[in-house]
Amino acid sequence: MPVAIQAPFDLSGHIALVTGANHGIGAASARLLARCGANVLLTFLRLYDDGDAGIPEGYRWARRSTAESVLAEIRSDGGKALALEADLSDPGVARQLFDTAESQFGPVDILINNASGWIADTFKPELLDRLGRSLQPLTASTFDRVFTVDARGAALLIAEFARRHVDRGATWGRIVGLTSGGLEGFPEEVSYGASKAAQVSLTMSAASEPGPMASRRTWSIPL
Repeated sequence: MPVAIQAPFDLSGHIALVTGANHGIGAASARLLARCGANVLLTFLRLYDDGDAGIPEGYRWARRSTAESVLAEIRSDGGKALALEADLSDPGVARQLFDTAESQFGPVDILINNASGWIADTFKPELLDRLGRSLQPLTASTFDRVFTVDARGAALLIAEFARRHVDRGATWGRIVGLTSGGLEGFPEEVSYGASKAAQVSLTMSAASEPGPMASRRTWSIPL
């Protein structure tokens, strides 16, 4: 007999925006938030990778999928969710996503920055990593593709979250960034690691900046 999974938190009445929610950690986060009672806007961008013997086909398939299966699962469990394809490299997308969430559910008070423009780039001359995956030399193109999504995209979403949070006088909010590598570096995925370190700094700034404002305006963005 299937065992029901107990929701660890009660998020009834809260609205969540989850990026990169068509597979992996983003999809799992969206499912859990919905199970806890939050209404969820799932965003995703279908990515089509070239064949690479070192990358499982299942992972490539997941990256080019929509979020329909995740959406269907949430709804079948009684949750409320909406899926929207969005390219976070477009600087106007942050406002559009928050507008959509507000029109469908209400003001967003949970932001999950999970999406990535991941590329395996390197400073080394070798073109294969230790797992047999193809590597690319770090170039302006590889750097910009990753940073545009992982750092700038996350920053613009945080900024939109904070602006609306202040404007409506909100007193509760959560911003979560899914990161790895960070300050320790990320060999053979160097732009990815650096962009995630930038995202950590951005998120920590968002957690700290509202503090001094609390005495003048009632609002906060706890990490």
